[in-house]
Amino acid sequence: MNWNENTIDSNIRITPVMFVTRSLDEIRFWSRIMKEHSLFLRLGFRCDDTQLIAEANQFYHTFEKIEQRAHAFTAQTDPEQIRRFNTEVQHAATNIFAFKRKVLGLILTCKMPGANNFPLLVDHTSREANYFRKRLIELNEGKLKALPDAIIKENVFFLRIMADHAQFIGHLLDPSERKLVDMAQNFSNDFDQLVFQARDLESMKPQSQTVPMLDQFLDQNRVSVASLKDFKKTARDLIEECKIKSIIHPLLADHVFREAERFLAIIDMFEAHLTGGKAQPRNA
Repeated sequence: MNWNENTIDSNIRITPVMFVTRSLDEIRFWSRIMKEHSLFLRLGFRCDDTQLIAEANQFYHTFEKIEQRAHAFTAQTDPEQIRRFNTEVQHAATNIFAFKRKVLGLILTCKMPGANNFPLLVDHTSREANYFRKRLIELNEGKLKALPDAIIKENVFFLRIMADHAQFIGHLLDPSERKLVDMAQNFSNDFDQLVFQARDLESMKPQSQTVPMLDQFLDQNRVSVASLKDFKKTARDLIEECKIKSIIHPLLADHVFREAERFLAIIDMFEAHLTGGKAQPRNA
């Protein structure tokens, strides 16, 4: 691929530095997420699920090594080297996606009675693995979405992720933590509604893709995500200090907080491009 002449369309171009920077950003963030998913799944398996435990451990080590390698690269790294790295990581993401779907199938066909992994949690983690692998494929092919499409699609994806998080928190808190459980349920309801609104906006495109409408869409989502992020931070801190009753692993509490932070950063970047009047691609 000739990076100097890689034109996405008449208005959008991806430069070698942009390609390297965005690729490394994706891999550094999502490889850590995949590594932690492996741990969470393993903790939910039964003690006699030895093969699944071994597979989860292998994925943990695979993504731990990927994360370490990603941090060793810099923005000045040869784009062709990063392209090869992207391909390697994409294969690993595809494999963990298949593993998660296999686990989901075992749970839904009642072949793992007594396991402590919610089906929705396994599905949730598989959606994130699929998002990761598709992002790397898009980057390697130089197919960055135009700004209006990217805004809607990214928000549809992340709003559902946030809705899932609220549901998980509500179900993993001890029932006696009534106030926190109610707060988590309220967030779940809020984000379910935001998901529906985002899908409605998506079905109305391209007519819905006006700057005022997209700007309002981002503003509304930012308010809800910022509020959920603060709730997650409070819950994380309380869990780490052993001040509330739950079966939430401290790392899981931090994990969902970091994903909310990333979503907020994506919203802010979208709005900067939108209000700046310059349609730029966004892969985050």
